[in-house]
Amino acid sequence: MRKLQRLAVVALTTVMALGSAGCVNSGSSSSSSKSTSSSTSNKHYKIGICQLVQHEALDAATKGFKAEVKKELGAKNVTFDEQNAQGDSSTASTICTNFASEKVDLILANATASLQAATAATKSIPILGTAVTNYQVALNLKKFNGTVGGNVSGTSDLAPLDKQEKMIKDFVPKAKKVGILYCSAEPNSKYQAKEVAKYAKKDGYKVTEYTFSDTNDVNSVTRQAASGSDVIYIPTDNTAASCAKTINNVALKAKVPIIAGEEGVMSKCGVATLSIDYYGLGKQTGKMAAEILSGKEKVAKMPVEYYTHPVKEYNPTICKELGIKVPAGYKAYKGS
Repeated sequence: MRKLQRLAVVALTTVMALGSAGCVNSGSSSSSSKSTSSSTSNKHYKIGICQLVQHEALDAATKGFKAEVKKELGAKNVTFDEQNAQGDSSTASTICTNFASEKVDLILANATASLQAATAATKSIPILGTAVTNYQVALNLKKFNGTVGGNVSGTSDLAPLDKQEKMIKDFVPKAKKVGILYCSAEPNSKYQAKEVAKYAKKDGYKVTEYTFSDTNDVNSVTRQAASGSDVIYIPTDNTAASCAKTINNVALKAKVPIIAGEEGVMSKCGVATLSIDYYGLGKQTGKMAAEILSGKEKVAKMPVEYYTHPVKEYNPTICKELGIKVPAGYKAYKGS
């Protein structure tokens, strides 16, 4: 399993330089696995899980989280109350409010809207986010040095956006017009879109942003993007991920390649991605949860952790259908 390491982020602008940021080794958590389990063998914990929507990436993060918590604390010592908000932020708020009323021992907030709902619901119960791209943007923090503080920490799914933008030239070398497709209701998607647009404009591309507000607009907006672009970029976006097949039906018919921000979207509608392992991200979040519940760490002092070994992948099926020559250095996606 690919390893995660903690990065101390000095400021928001340095988030984009993940590859060169300093790392804090989390190996001590692994070495303390047995002692953590034994020290909590007589305790039982209830963890509330609020997952924003069902799709491959978030599902994998939840599975990884549960597997690691059970490994660290013992399967008999923990109960999970797993809830899915079906893509609705109001439902996520209701779920997290119920968790707070039930006084669960810890909340896993899977995706940005879930994290926002959880932080609004409680200031005392430990909250760990996962599959959250940018904590400063998500929580509207004026200052962020890598640690949120209070009762919040977690893991981020942000991959190096500058390197993702370079993939456009790798797969569509003759492209001149880049369309960026995302959900305007997701702040982290907007952040990624602006950053990638900045890099793309610097490289001489004409960039147009195409946004949908919910699932109802995905088909029509994708049609606009496909008709006005040589290549489309989709950031890590929960709405796009849940509608990836719809997007593929439009883009593939129009013969417009898609560069994706994560593996789940790439597997259904993209030609390539520079992606993280969401199951591994969930496992690292689970390790953090075990450290908090066992009393070994305080959530307020835990920095947000990032995935430091993203993998270049391509979709063999879509690349073949579009007649795209795959450059060296990319690994074929083999499915889940």
